[in-house]
Amino acid sequence: MGSIRRSDMNDDWAHAGIVEAGGFVFVSYCVGNVGQSVEDQINGAFDHLEERLKTIGLDLTSVVQMDCLFRDIWNIPVMEKVIKERFGGEWPARKSIQTEFAHRGGQEGLQFQLDAIAFRG
Repeated sequence: MGSIRRSDMNDDWAHAGIVEAGGFVFVSYCVGNVGQSVEDQINGAFDHLEERLKTIGLDLTSVVQMDCLFRDIWNIPVMEKVIKERFGGEWPARKSIQTEFAHRGGQEGLQFQLDAIAFRG
């Protein structure tokens, strides 16, 4: 078995933001611009994903799969607009899920979060 590397650790949450294993990179809990508009939060989450990938020498073109979590699933078209702007036709596989976030701020707080899998190759 190859090595597993964990980074972007948060001991309070018992959480690794990045786990590298077997040529794949798992990036979790990408959020940004909490409390702003849904579009700003989606862009913030992609900014957060991009920042994390850069720390290990990757970029958005390495993303092969995403789980996109929404407070309101009807905001999928907003996310699709952002994906079209940021991925330039190199679409990852994805699924979208509606959830109630356990996050401070309630309805005015967190609206979008994403987790991603990237391929190092």
